[in-house]
Amino acid sequence: MKHLLLLLLPAIVLCSCHTHKDGEEEAYAVTLKGDTVHIGEKSPVLSKIQTEVVKLTPYRMEFTTSGVVKAIPSNYAEIASPFAGRITKSFVRLGQKVIPGSPIFEISSPSFYETGKGYYQAKQEMELALKSLRREQDLIQNKVGVQKELEEAEVNYELKKKDYENALAALKVFQINPDELVLGQPLLVRSPIAGEVVTDRIVLGQYLKEDSDPIAVIANLDKVWVVAHVKEKDLGMILALDDVEIRLVAMPDKPFSGTIYHISEMLDEETRSVEVLIECDNSARLIKPAMYGTVKLSDKEAEVIRIPTSAILQEENQTYVLVSLGNNNYRKQTVVSGPTEDNKTVILSGLNPGDEVISTGAFYLLDAR
Repeated sequence: MKHLLLLLLPAIVLCSCHTHKDGEEEAYAVTLKGDTVHIGEKSPVLSKIQTEVVKLTPYRMEFTTSGVVKAIPSNYAEIASPFAGRITKSFVRLGQKVIPGSPIFEISSPSFYETGKGYYQAKQEMELALKSLRREQDLIQNKVGVQKELEEAEVNYELKKKDYENALAALKVFQINPDELVLGQPLLVRSPIAGEVVTDRIVLGQYLKEDSDPIAVIANLDKVWVVAHVKEKDLGMILALDDVEIRLVAMPDKPFSGTIYHISEMLDEETRSVEVLIECDNSARLIKPAMYGTVKLSDKEAEVIRIPTSAILQEENQTYVLVSLGNNNYRKQTVVSGPTEDNKTVILSGLNPGDEVISTGAFYLLDAR
């Protein structure tokens, strides 16, 4: 028996030492089980972390991006000749105000003559086809007509009528009043919108091809758009924002106000951004198309959760913080973050007032296993 005890004693001592060693390692270790990080009571990490209780604080949500000024498409028209020909007269000058239908320039064009000629021919053929149809209808009513000839007259009239409608539509596209059309007269090119002449490249005697560039631009710049591009990850932040401030590079000390006119439904796959159109009053004409600037969107002051930016960790596509569970245990909590200012970040979702999070030193726990 004595010998048996002597044999067992080393084994008991060895086991005791191993257990003690494992306990010591655990006390110094930082371990991860599922989404919970445990810090050993003797870990040096404990002295490097600080926690903070989450609370609501007043904050005015703001978001800033770049923008470029553009004319509103419905208030902007580039004027070109629809036909090849030679300019014979100009009716405008730079800065001149015009209304829809105002004459811009006059052009002598053989192609326009042929278009007018085609219209008159189509009209005449339709009228003749209508007379023929009525004659066949009258013959049928008097029981001396042939049904087949009536049907042929009906088909012919429908075809000629369609030709006439196409010729008429071609004239109206170019703002030509068919009632005022006179064969051989020059084509009068008119403005489709109200505005002022901002570009005038009209030269008397100049020959224009059918595909020539526009020679006049009409624009109404009383209102303009500032086009901003918002990244996909920031889109949720602007949906609730309504006040917009624009500062242009040309006038950095003069803010302009605007309102969100439209947020595009389409995402640019290359830039991963969405186009936002902001309408601005430009009655003073200080804002010029193609100017660059910054766009700041802001909301009314509200109670939000803001935590130190150092508390936020990133893991692949996940943003999270470490929420205290007590006894040196911290749970990974996924959050959606908003704008950052003064080293503090708005948390849009994922935290509630009263939660305690690691505010400083959270990065020491990134390697927890």
